[in-house]
Amino acid sequence: MARTPSSSSQDTGLVARSRAGDNAEPLSITEISQALKRTVEERFGYVRLRGELSGVKRAASGHMYLALKDDKAVLDGVMWRGNAGRLAFVPEDGIEVIATGKLTTYPGRSKYQIVIDSLEIAGEGALLALLEKTRLRLEAEGLFARERKRRLPFLPRTIGVVTSPTGSVIRDILHRLADRFPSHVIVWPVLVQGQGAAEQVADAIRGFSELSQDDAVRRPDVVIVARGGGSIEDLWSFNEEIVVRAIAECTIPVISAVGHETDTTLADYAADRRAPTPTAAAEMAVPVRADLQATLADFAARQRRAVHRPVELGRERLEARTRRMPRIEVLLQPQAQRLDDLAERLRRGLTDRAAHGRQQLAGTASRLAPRLLEGALSGRRERLDRTRLSPQLVERPILTAQERLKALARLASQLHPKKPLERGYAIVRSETGEVVTSSAEAAKRAVLILEFSDGKLDVGVGDTPPPPPARPAPAPAKKRRAPAPNPKQDDLFG
Repeated sequence: MARTPSSSSQDTGLVARSRAGDNAEPLSITEISQALKRTVEERFGYVRLRGELSGVKRAASGHMYLALKDDKAVLDGVMWRGNAGRLAFVPEDGIEVIATGKLTTYPGRSKYQIVIDSLEIAGEGALLALLEKTRLRLEAEGLFARERKRRLPFLPRTIGVVTSPTGSVIRDILHRLADRFPSHVIVWPVLVQGQGAAEQVADAIRGFSELSQDDAVRRPDVVIVARGGGSIEDLWSFNEEIVVRAIAECTIPVISAVGHETDTTLADYAADRRAPTPTAAAEMAVPVRADLQATLADFAARQRRAVHRPVELGRERLEARTRRMPRIEVLLQPQAQRLDDLAERLRRGLTDRAAHGRQQLAGTASRLAPRLLEGALSGRRERLDRTRLSPQLVERPILTAQERLKALARLASQLHPKKPLERGYAIVRSETGEVVTSSAEAAKRAVLILEFSDGKLDVGVGDTPPPPPARPAPAPAKKRRAPAPNPKQDDLFG
């Protein structure tokens, strides 16, 4: 029985030796790894794989790492930053995709993987499944809640439109606005499909939302996000999460007009109103000016009728009551007759009164004679001549007043505050000149001033030495006495 090389006694040595006829040198790990890498890349330089995404993650460098799997196998994959940035959708776990690239090995971990050049969703069914998954996730966050919806302004002054500036959508919107109610329109041009379209639409919506009333560009009152019809792939930019969140966070009411009436995107769920077409969005944004003018004219007519109706009713009622009232001549006839009667009575009364006064004057004039007046005048003169003025009538009040004045003078001299000083009393004052009236108050003072009838004296209280005597003030000059009245002068009332 022949033995295998592994069981040969020559292979069990401690040190490896070259065998006779063996020209194959042992390979290093790096060499065999590089050989395997070349073999795999040459054999599988271009492959298209279909599988479900799993473990999707983005590194800080921008590269994306993932795994493709089916029910029996798993294959790791990597997508470099340049290709990952051009993806038309956001890869998530559970999405079935078709990956295009080449197989290679990673010697550092003894594993093989696919370097992905492009990544596409595997069919419309998978795309709709991704759409539904994203919708449920955003709905769970409350982005589509009914209470978040805002009312559109009745008559917006400025309308912002986010759409492509070269398509027919903007022309349809402008034409419809001009027919219904010409308004100021601001167009923010964006891509509506393809690479970078979602980012441009989201930036445009946020740009309108961040405008203020003080900016040079007028802040819109409503924003229309519009695009024409197309397949689900063409409208996919409006299903991106970045666009949905921008619409939900916008501070301006948003109308979504993406695609035709049968097309539905996630932007429609997040917007405040969904329009089936861009033209319908313009109709939602503004009312019909002709209808408003007709309504205003109708209101004005109703207002005029409402104002004039009470006047007309009042005029009719006044005319009806006027017809039932008697004529003014009939109402004034009794009063006119009474006025004539009173006028006649007044005339007769004045005549009778004048005649009576004339008679009284004639009777009084007959009793007035000059001799009677002269007699009364001479009697009054005689009474005046007999009247004489007595000096006692004038002297008595004067003497009474003098006695009262002398009594008041005596009382004033007795009540003078310095009068008791002549009898040995003294006034105690503080150093500030205030009168001290109690011993307790005097004990609080360091120096007291005693005022006598002939001067003042400073004294100390307790152990306080008295202050030096004040220098006597010079005696005031004596006033010259007025000369005594002449005793021989006669009394004016004597």
